[in-house]
Amino acid sequence: MKLLRQLAIILIIGYLGELIHTVFHLTIPGNVIGMSILFACLYKGIIKLTMIDKITAFLLDHLAFFFIPAGVGILTCLPLLKNKWISFITICLITTVLIIVVTGWTIQLYIRRIEKND
Repeated sequence: MKLLRQLAIILIIGYLGELIHTVFHLTIPGNVIGMSILFACLYKGIIKLTMIDKITAFLLDHLAFFFIPAGVGILTCLPLLKNKWISFITICLITTVLIIVVTGWTIQLYIRRIEKND
């Protein structure tokens, strides 16, 4: 029952993000709005981490499963990518490096702030 309550919290916030996206016709995807709402609620203490810890651990443990639709989507677009493989792979490599760099900088900034507060 606890998992269902935690899943309901996540789904309601995700639905709220989609609703905001639809009602206000925003260019930001609804799932990104939902994640931002969840982050704000966690940051402000409206939602405690213990209220969603079990379901988030479950979802993270099965994260690879959620990449299957994206992989299938790429496979269905193979005819479109037929002559553009070099561009596609280049974009994938550049964005991967950017994500690694930004994540590293973010973690370093976080560690510095934590050490500064101690």
